[in-house]
Amino acid sequence: NEQRGDFSDRGRGRDSDEFDEYSSQSPERERGLGGDQVEGVNAVRELLRADRRDVRELLISVGRENSPAIEEIIERAREQRVRVREVGATQMEAVARSESPQGVIALASSIEPVDIDALLEDPKAFIVVLDGVTDPGNLGAVMRTAEQAGATGFVLPKHRSARLTPSAMKAAAGAAEWLPIAQTAGVPSFLERAKRAGVWSVGLDADGDVDVNEIPVADAPIVIVLGAEGSGLSRLTRGRCDLIASIPTFGHLDSLNVSAAAAVACFAVARRRGRE
Repeated sequence: NEQRGDFSDRGRGRDSDEFDEYSSQSPERERGLGGDQVEGVNAVRELLRADRRDVRELLISVGRENSPAIEEIIERAREQRVRVREVGATQMEAVARSESPQGVIALASSIEPVDIDALLEDPKAFIVVLDGVTDPGNLGAVMRTAEQAGATGFVLPKHRSARLTPSAMKAAAGAAEWLPIAQTAGVPSFLERAKRAGVWSVGLDADGDVDVNEIPVADAPIVIVLGAEGSGLSRLTRGRCDLIASIPTFGHLDSLNVSAAAAVACFAVARRRGRE
């Protein structure tokens, strides 16, 4: 029997059929939010630090550079009785689904969405919503920003949206383990629900009539809505927002990347709340 929490495959490869099973999994087959394959040092470390999900297995690359972060990951995995396997570079590459897993991959239960009403009922609600953002890297970067700015929740549409793929999880750097995430059938219907709950909705758009640094309801329960690059907020989503805010820019380009725009908007809200 293999001992959980130890390098049971040191010096030999795993059965290739097992790796074929892992590598055959694809984002298209995932249900719900995803998040069941976590890659990268920061993301895996936060997964184990949070200890909120069942982690089935940890894969560590042979010949990796020793670092305090990797040592912490292995130690926490052992404490949580997670099976730890050392694998070769070819095997790691066969399982990895992000560009650079940094020699560490964790296989875990999927992230379960939280109840939307619970997010809206928070008297200090600060919720970030993505409308039509399909790039996993942007999704992860926005989640990381939202968590650091003190957001109390994150909402993704069930359709026309990136999922928590390994690339998104890596870009989020562990934020997905700490930030409550909900799903909605549609952003416009969610904004109607927010209005009924007394939560303000502020969309971000280049031609908004309010400076993002001067949002008058920043210290109230609030939803910040970010649209996809290029197309921006959908017509219905824009129409359901209480306010449309813009980011002052001074260069020649038309707009910011959605993750950069999220950083500006989220920390504008955070600064305002920090002064109250």
